[in-house]
Amino acid sequence: MSKTVSATPRHHASRSVQSGRKRFAYSTDTLRNIAQDMLAYARQRGATAASLEISEGIGQGVTVRQGGVETIEYNRDKGLGITAYVGQQRGNASTSDFSPQAVRDTVDAALSIARHTAKDDCSGLPDEDMLAHECPDLDLYHPWDLSVEQAIELARECEQAALDTDRRISNSEGATVNVHEMQFITANSLGFIGGYPTSRHSVSCAVIAGKDDAMERDYWYSVARDARDIVAVGQLGRIAAERALRRLKARQLDTMQVPVLFEAPIAASLLGHFVGAVSGSSLYRKSSFLLDQMDKPVFAPHLNISDVPDIPKGLASSPFDDEGVRVQRRTVVEHGVLRGYFLGSYSARKLGLRTTGNAGGNHNLILQSSGGPSGELSFDALLKKMERGLLVTELLGHGINPVTGDYSRGAAGLWVENGEIQFPVQEITIAGNLKDMFRNIVAIGNDVLVQGSRQCGSILVEGMTVAGR
Repeated sequence: MSKTVSATPRHHASRSVQSGRKRFAYSTDTLRNIAQDMLAYARQRGATAASLEISEGIGQGVTVRQGGVETIEYNRDKGLGITAYVGQQRGNASTSDFSPQAVRDTVDAALSIARHTAKDDCSGLPDEDMLAHECPDLDLYHPWDLSVEQAIELARECEQAALDTDRRISNSEGATVNVHEMQFITANSLGFIGGYPTSRHSVSCAVIAGKDDAMERDYWYSVARDARDIVAVGQLGRIAAERALRRLKARQLDTMQVPVLFEAPIAASLLGHFVGAVSGSSLYRKSSFLLDQMDKPVFAPHLNISDVPDIPKGLASSPFDDEGVRVQRRTVVEHGVLRGYFLGSYSARKLGLRTTGNAGGNHNLILQSSGGPSGELSFDALLKKMERGLLVTELLGHGINPVTGDYSRGAAGLWVENGEIQFPVQEITIAGNLKDMFRNIVAIGNDVLVQGSRQCGSILVEGMTVAGR
């Protein structure tokens, strides 16, 4: 075995141990010892290489509806999984039992599976020179010492703020407060071992406006590593209510071709389709509408997309990927031109390339204008620029063809005339082709919402088909 490459965050070490004693059932050292014992046993049993992950999570969720407590949930989960290699044969096994015998049985199961699988010349651990040697502290762990009683009060405050917004808010689907913390260790037989604790907390609220046959539902939520970064619960409840209210008295539209403005919360789904199209598995299977597009224009020339793994408190930040490969900031789209893929070691080998440090997917993916902040418009300015068209606030269904890029989804939203919102619309379909849609992005907004790994403001696309009655 190679010399151990330890990748524990430099400044997290003391904090994770202290917090682990109080919050987690296992210390970081215990998890590391289990990992090292597993790798040693795998080698003893004939594995030529192995990788594993051990994790433990704790959480609490409280939902309040109409002022009463609807659910209180606790979870304490743990698990380990190992991938064992016998030459170019690979097997996987997992367990939630950390006892020595169960751990050994899991290793034996992975090896047994490996010996019965076909050889694959692309399988194996990442190249050793790609492993992470440094592990900066990205400030990803913020325990939230929230009692059940405190969570109930926060949920009640959130829901009541929504109900108090307008008398037309007639019902509630509840407000939920979730707390989640996790610690993990990733290791492989090349000597890499690293891990750290993380946290992710959220508050959400869903309410109903109107009555009888004229009822509409909408919701809002906020998520963050640090509870102090979550939107104030009163404000969150009011946003949920306002979103439900603006859907009342919705109309249908005639079929037409108009600009479509994707509101920020759903605009990120367009980035998701892009990531899927330039990810390794889609590329080597030749099931991508962006096949063979490297160094070619795929977006409008005023757009850049960056993959940024090192944002402090970032929801998709990490000092290394799922294989222990070091990560780095990358420009994936430069002035509209595709400059990079999202690859793990296996897909990279299938394509004759090297991993990009994206085993597990993209990191914090950020869409920006080439003109910088001055090239990104306020939401009101986007409406003015669109002048007449559809503001999409909800997407329904999954009408995406990943091979051709054909795009057709049910939608609801708001009709815009003279740069101003006129009335809500429903029972419509928006259609186009993602290749054309990406190139026809005429403007993006500065109303960026951080609710996941893909960050962008609202996106204005010209020339889409809106199918109505």
